Amino acid sequence: MELQGTLHGLVHTYHGNEQPVDYYLQINGEKLPLNEQIGSEVTISFLGEKRCIACGRKTNKTFNNGYCYPCFTRLPENDLCIVKPHQCHFDQGTCRDERFGESHCMIPHYVYLALSSDVKVGLTRKHNQFKRWVDQGAIRAIPIAELPTRRMAGELEAHLSQYLPDKTNWRKMLKGEVAERDLLQIRDEVFGYFPEEFKPFRIKEDEWVDITYPMLESLNKITSLSLDKQEQVSGRLLGIKAQYLVLDAGVFHAKKHAGYQVKVMV
Repeated sequence: MELQGTLHGLVHTYHGNEQPVDYYLQINGEKLPLNEQIGSEVTISFLGEKRCIACGRKTNKTFNNGYCYPCFTRLPENDLCIVKPHQCHFDQGTCRDERFGESHCMIPHYVYLALSSDVKVGLTRKHNQFKRWVDQGAIRAIPIAELPTRRMAGELEAHLSQYLPDKTNWRKMLKGEVAERDLLQIRDEVFGYFPEEFKPFRIKEDEWVDITYPMLESLNKITSLSLDKQEQVSGRLLGIKAQYLVLDAGVFHAKKHAGYQVKVMV
């Protein structure tokens, strides 16, 4: 099978605790099923051109996983408050796009605990949690608070990051070097760190989400593969986790190559 066009990263479907995540490589408007290709050879060739995933213009360099510089500086999804939610400035009237802010930021958000390499704290829009957890390579996750806005969730996350990491060790995550931790016990401990004004938003459910990934085997040594360093990435597909294709030659982060014009052969 062969597909050619603009790479848009991996998309996936979560089916529940006992079934592996279904992964697809998205090129233009087409989705290439990947789970059935595990164990087979995959080749991704760079065609020498990059295009913005928003406006489609040619660009020498992409920003924030696939945008040209004008779209990076103009679009609301690329504003600094997206990566630093506690700095949301919607109430100051300076949001890049008020409609975007209303639909993406002024809505309920979860603050959660996720186990990927170790337990981390994070946030995501309500109803977007499964996508977020899979993109981070979490094997287990649980919401611990529901806040009415992104900014409030960001303020709580920033406070809790004093006690827990807010980043994933991607190498350990891909190797499967995951600490065995009791999320419920940690959640109860973390509740003790909540500032008084955030305590009414706590969620105390005794069920977490388990996530299984389609992995034939893991790598002992992680080598990062990049189309900026080589024109072609090729190897036997051993599995898929987060936004990574795990090949016997190394790991390929699909989302970081969004906007690249590629030819994929499987």
